[in-house]
Amino acid sequence: MKYFKILIVLFILGTGFQKAYSQPIRFKTSSVSFTDKDEKGSWNEWSDFVKTNVLITVDAKKNLIVVNSAEVQSFKIKSYGEIQDNDEVNIVPFECVDNKFSKCTIFIITKKKENNRMQFYINYNEVKFVYNIYND
Repeated sequence: MKYFKILIVLFILGTGFQKAYSQPIRFKTSSVSFTDKDEKGSWNEWSDFVKTNVLITVDAKKNLIVVNSAEVQSFKIKSYGEIQDNDEVNIVPFECVDNKFSKCTIFIITKKKENNRMQFYINYNEVKFVYNIYND
């Protein structure tokens, strides 16, 4: 009977976590920067950050990431990468296809040693964008 009660409690907790996990996560941006490749195929320096106020939504239930910039960008999540977590960073990767059917990789990175500063990267073969983000 004791084990049965423990199983019921674990089941209820597990169900609660599943519902919480399926809720969309919203971030707001404070700034954006980009880099692209030069004619030799090497990455240029990152641009200076420019202030921006954009809403980013990650909806795991719909496998969709939306960046509500001047031109709305939507990314269909094709696969979820393995989360990397250590003393310095937490990296959550997503393999995606954008609304123009271009493949890209998106990363949400939390820099633990920088007061948990969060960044949202959109990486294509020829260009990369990074947004400084915070929880909405």
